[in-house]
Amino acid sequence: MNRRQLIALVPGLVPLSASAAAAAAPVKVDASTLFNDPEAPVGGNSQGDVTIIAFLDYNCPFCKKSAPDLDRIVSTDGKIRLIYKDWPILTEASIYGAQVALGAKYQGQYETAHRALMAIPGRNIDKPTKLAAVKNTGIDMARLQADINSHADAITGLLQRNLALAEALKLEGTPIYLIGPFRFSTLDYDGFAQAVSDARAHKPG
Repeated sequence: MNRRQLIALVPGLVPLSASAAAAAAPVKVDASTLFNDPEAPVGGNSQGDVTIIAFLDYNCPFCKKSAPDLDRIVSTDGKIRLIYKDWPILTEASIYGAQVALGAKYQGQYETAHRALMAIPGRNIDKPTKLAAVKNTGIDMARLQADINSHADAITGLLQRNLALAEALKLEGTPIYLIGPFRFSTLDYDGFAQAVSDARAHKPG
């Protein structure tokens, strides 16, 4: 996946292509938005000593491949703070998946929806299939749609910020995992474990 071949099609957001990004003024990475965006879903241990920031797309097969191992390392380690950065860059259906997952956050079910969407096999997954997968988890679908509608501005704003961060960081595709000072793409469980160990070793003191 190459950023030059992708356009983010977030409703309410001007599509940003590589040429448009190049013409714009350089964007600085906002550490507060990266680590402490109040709208970004957070999993794992909120007081963890290592943070993993995951840029993901629900139509990305490599995101899906890594997802079970990411869940496993967060669960088994117990001291990892996981920040989800929904970055729907592949298709319009990717945007819908992000909206559904972020809408579920308002009933405390972001990770439930996230895991259901990541578990759908294949790529280019359409909207009905995504919706059916989430419905099968038992999430309140009427409330979900109501939350997507009533929090549309907040959801779009978060996706805009995620896109801006990805552009500022010059990310080229999904998945991307920022672990301490390190950047990775697809990792398996052992890869995550080593990256977390390296991040802890890198910390001063």
